[in-house]
Amino acid sequence: MFDRRLLAPMMLGSALNPINSSIISVSLVPIGAAFGAPPSRTAWLISALYLATSIGQPVVGRLIDLFGPRRLFLAGTALTGVAGVVGMLAPDLGVLIAARVLLGFGTCSGYPAAMYLIRSEARRTGQESPAAVLTALAVTTQTIAVIGPSLGGLLIGVGGWRATLAVNIPLALAGLYLGVRRLPATPATRRGADRHPVAALDLPGMALFATALVCLLLFLMNPGGGHWYLPALTVAAAAAFTWRELRTGQPFIDIRVLGGNLPLLATYARALLAYIVSYAFLYGYTQWMEEGRGLSASQAGLVQLPLFATALVVSTLTGRHQAIRGKLLVGAVGQTAACSLLLFLHADSALWLLLGVAVVLGVPQGLNSLALQNSVFHQADPDRMGSSAGLLRTFGYLGAIIASAADGAFFGQRADTGGLHELAWLMLAVSGLFLGVTVADRSLRRVGAAGDDATSTGPQPQEAGR
Repeated sequence: MFDRRLLAPMMLGSALNPINSSIISVSLVPIGAAFGAPPSRTAWLISALYLATSIGQPVVGRLIDLFGPRRLFLAGTALTGVAGVVGMLAPDLGVLIAARVLLGFGTCSGYPAAMYLIRSEARRTGQESPAAVLTALAVTTQTIAVIGPSLGGLLIGVGGWRATLAVNIPLALAGLYLGVRRLPATPATRRGADRHPVAALDLPGMALFATALVCLLLFLMNPGGGHWYLPALTVAAAAAFTWRELRTGQPFIDIRVLGGNLPLLATYARALLAYIVSYAFLYGYTQWMEEGRGLSASQAGLVQLPLFATALVVSTLTGRHQAIRGKLLVGAVGQTAACSLLLFLHADSALWLLLGVAVVLGVPQGLNSLALQNSVFHQADPDRMGSSAGLLRTFGYLGAIIASAADGAFFGQRADTGGLHELAWLMLAVSGLFLGVTVADRSLRRVGAAGDDATSTGPQPQEAGR
């Protein structure tokens, strides 16, 4: 039976990143007012966290694969608390952006550690598909992400925007306590890696991966800034990374295995597309409600509550059904419907219509994150579960950065209705692509189906494209 003592640190650690991802959505306007910064500059508060997280998640995930989750969980949680203090006391926007970078690295360990522990417990108990635990983890992360705006609005109402950074301090203290008390010590099978820790790490591969990702993300954050050398550097670093990974004995990311696992690559592509829409909605729609519709930060956060309620109900009702294709199809259609509704919004739209949009988006919000997480659990190499889960978050946050750049491009100095409609057309195009990729992927029919044993061996390369 799954060790339920692990649930609390797993869920709290996994929640640290989503809560800091979503809570900022209602803080952007008051932070911009406090520092005299337009949306194009405050967008860096979003991008900074995702830049750090996109790099850190697979790197920390690989370290967890090699050395176990306990020490990395504790180190990351402590860094999250430090970032909360720095952000709470930030005297200007630059220091606040630096605090968000620290938050990005600090919150990297929670989700890969949780997926590693689920896999370890599955091996120990012989329960290869712990649907209830996977559902609980997905519900926790997506629920926290959804209630973040409402929580942020309440915190701003009580203590101003600085309270949205200070909340990390008690959360980090709770995480440290639970991690020390409940997380297992480094497994005996992993302790041998401690004798030669540097030799066990592909440091050049990690450095090349980080270089390629930094160059790509910096370009995406400001594609019109004239920095056209960044794509060239991205390609060069990616080529060097691939060359390195194909020739080293202990690669950071096993290119051969990953390249032969087309279903997993398709899952990463779906994560990118799904999160472009989800985060463009989270940030763009919330900013528009405050500046285009005239709601306060607290009111905009409360309008998102139906999204949270719908997502929670949908995830809970569908979580124990392991087949994921239906979830992804309904999620893709739901995203398309929610994006279409944005085209009908105007500065004087009734409150019930704003609430209705949130309800419609709650359906794909409750389905997509659960389905994508379960896909990785079934499709990834069990010995690389931490880094595979980290890569899922990397692609998700790459989508978030694209969404943030789109928000800045369409809104400019102010989040008006015209910009919202332009953003909605982009979201509709991405939603259509997400639906097309899902319909075309026939391998989804087997993922999570009865008798599926992909969790024990992983999909074979020759089966990946069927």
